[in-house]
Amino acid sequence: MTRISFSDTVKGEERDGILVVTIDNPPVNATSASVRAGLMAALAHSRDHVHLAGIVLTSTGTTFIGGADIREFGLPPVEPILPFVIEMIEAHEKPVVAALNGAALGGGLEVALACHARLALSSAIVALPEVKLGLVPGAGGTQRLPRLIGALGALEMIASGRTVKAGEAKYCGIIDDIVDHDLPAQAIALARTLAGQTLRRTGDLAPPALNVSAFEEAATKITARARGQKAPAEAVRLVRLACEAPLAEGLAAERQTFLSLRDGMESKALRHVFFAEREAGKVADLAEIAPRPVETLGIAGLGLMGCGIAVAALGAGYAVIGLDQTAEAATTGRERILGIIEKSVASGRLSREAADAQASRLSVTAVDADLADADLVVEAVFDDLNVKIDLFRRLDAVLRPEAILATNTSYLNPDEIAAATAIPQRVLGLHFFSPAHIMRLLEVVRCAKTAPDVLATGLAFAKRLKKLAVVTGVTEGFIGNRIFSAYRREAEFLIEDGALPHEIDAALENFGFPMGLFAVYDMAGLEIAWARRKRQAATRDPADRYVPIADRLCELGRFGQKAGRGWYAYPDGKRQVDPQVTALIEACRAEKGITPQTFSGEEILNRLLSAMAAEGRALLAEGIAARESDIDLVMINGYGFPAHKGGPMFWAAPA
Repeated sequence: MTRISFSDTVKGEERDGILVVTIDNPPVNATSASVRAGLMAALAHSRDHVHLAGIVLTSTGTTFIGGADIREFGLPPVEPILPFVIEMIEAHEKPVVAALNGAALGGGLEVALACHARLALSSAIVALPEVKLGLVPGAGGTQRLPRLIGALGALEMIASGRTVKAGEAKYCGIIDDIVDHDLPAQAIALARTLAGQTLRRTGDLAPPALNVSAFEEAATKITARARGQKAPAEAVRLVRLACEAPLAEGLAAERQTFLSLRDGMESKALRHVFFAEREAGKVADLAEIAPRPVETLGIAGLGLMGCGIAVAALGAGYAVIGLDQTAEAATTGRERILGIIEKSVASGRLSREAADAQASRLSVTAVDADLADADLVVEAVFDDLNVKIDLFRRLDAVLRPEAILATNTSYLNPDEIAAATAIPQRVLGLHFFSPAHIMRLLEVVRCAKTAPDVLATGLAFAKRLKKLAVVTGVTEGFIGNRIFSAYRREAEFLIEDGALPHEIDAALENFGFPMGLFAVYDMAGLEIAWARRKRQAATRDPADRYVPIADRLCELGRFGQKAGRGWYAYPDGKRQVDPQVTALIEACRAEKGITPQTFSGEEILNRLLSAMAAEGRALLAEGIAARESDIDLVMINGYGFPAHKGGPMFWAAPA
């Protein structure tokens, strides 16, 4: 058996007259310059050795090729570039068989599409996820995939970036067959079978037929979901081009589009978010700290938040013990949890077997002592300091000393809660966002006395729940709600200064927020924030600017959508501007002697986003947030800031 080194990351060996080429570029076998050079050397070796009948291309580990090496973005190109390598694979005179030992993503799938046949393990997945980074495929994906599986199927995959499992990939024609064992041997046998035959080159296939009406209907839906992002619209254009133009013309247009998007702000913003997520869970002083083991989770409080946390924990494999004040409340909580799980079964997201397994790990109680076996208890009770302190003191009496206590408070000071316990070192904050089983963000709050291994446990718990964990210090509202408060305050100042709610909402929605701020208020209900403002009234600094308009709305019973009126009116459930609100706003301005100004959408945005960024800088200066990028992640994942704008700190950074 002859072994060859084609580069530092690409090795080869001759087996049964076939050159088996293996990419070994951990962690995801990205198509780095070394990989590209190695593949070209392997093709040359195959061409120069007559006794070799073909090539099998595979990789080490559980990833075939995880895409391009995005660390090379923005750097001068290093030859050979991936489109040229792929062109050479497709044009190779001997059969090249892709043996997908795992994920073929982005450039990895583009490499596989250029091969003359594709086999895959049943665990393999394929995707062209470039749109999630503000890009389109740049090495033939928009032109070859439609030729292989049709325009509509390709459009859906490329414009959504979704992952396709092996079974679906075979059904639609991306891969030729699924093998359960000895993938290299079966790929070698296929390569030998194909030797000497006319090879099926994907790029040579006829352009797919175009059902114009169906394509345009799909394109309209994609554009609506994109909310102004460029990449999905460009994907539509390029897939259509694959149906109407020769391959060379389509490839040239695709490459030009890819490079333009790569150098644009949307892709830079999304790449910023990509790297930010990989940095978020890293805490310098925890590098060598092992988390405490957690297998049984206690949840104190089975309202909407507690039940959402329970569903997330059961889905992650934890045993869950739910505690509520009465047996009746506990039973109601159990029914709510099981109801959420059943909805997942009904929608096909969860199997019957998995749902039954989750249900078997759930128990509920009204007795504190029944939490004695819990390794971690998360409280999700009413956000009142005395209520939470009383609960934690009761839990002190029944939990093992090494068990961890977590508070889910949104605004209260967790240091005060911890100080009331016997072991404050075991207390941290875990601020979930509602609904907790859906929302990805989890603020992990480091209290003044939180032990390092307790914080590490919080991060490990978040990871197992598949949450995006961002560490925050203690301040009112932590990172997200504190910035949201500054944002809300500035919006109210804008209202007083001359803007109207629908103008502010339009500016935000045009920027990419899924919903404007005042529409969100109406959806959530105005009365909870009103109650909080009334509690704070006694301690409010009289010198601080205060806008009473929201209070006036609540005094009139305008509590939002459920009341049929709030910042907007809702006749027949549809939001519309209400002249009565405009009149109330004008009256409040007049009381203060404010002459209203006129604001453009850009001026509104600048004031709101600048307020967010200024509060973010304050959080950094105080040591509450560790990184600007952490702040961006919180606002994107918790408050609807459009990811393709990068977050408030990215927005405010010098270009």
